[in-house]
Amino acid sequence: MKKRIAILTSILILIALPIFAQTIFKEIKAGHTFNISLPDYMSKSIGMNAASTLEYKNIVKGVFGIVICDSKEELELAEMKFTTINEFFEFNFKDYLKDEENRKISEPITQKKGDISYSECDLYYFDKDPGADIYCLLGVVETKTAFYQVISYVNAADKDKYKPDFQKILYSIND
Repeated sequence: MKKRIAILTSILILIALPIFAQTIFKEIKAGHTFNISLPDYMSKSIGMNAASTLEYKNIVKGVFGIVICDSKEELELAEMKFTTINEFFEFNFKDYLKDEENRKISEPITQKKGDISYSECDLYYFDKDPGADIYCLLGVVETKTAFYQVISYVNAADKDKYKPDFQKILYSIND
């Protein structure tokens, strides 16, 4: 008899437990994963830009780059809704390094491959610290869920050697 009461009490407790739970939990996703291809002469790095999601470089070759990922959901939570890749590009790169000497920026070229949109332009400026002209490939990638800013740079004298690799990095991004 005592066994039956103990079993019955246990069953009633297990049934009643969810009724007394104070908080309901729901599962959410955190973080964002994306794919990118880097040349084998570059390696992941840190310390170049606090906002970057990924940094890459080769100090010997003097080649550097960063990727900044902005999820569309987080942008909308911050009340920043971009309707086109061009609007996002303009917002982020219109005044990029605007105070640098000899700054020259080309018009962005935009194209779409499948569901992903890409925009890129060339930027040149004089950097006083190394005392050299610098070339940057500025790019934006728009996927269904995110915008990616891709900034790759090198000494301007090496632009022709590395620009094709910079473009391959830009056009390799997907999520």
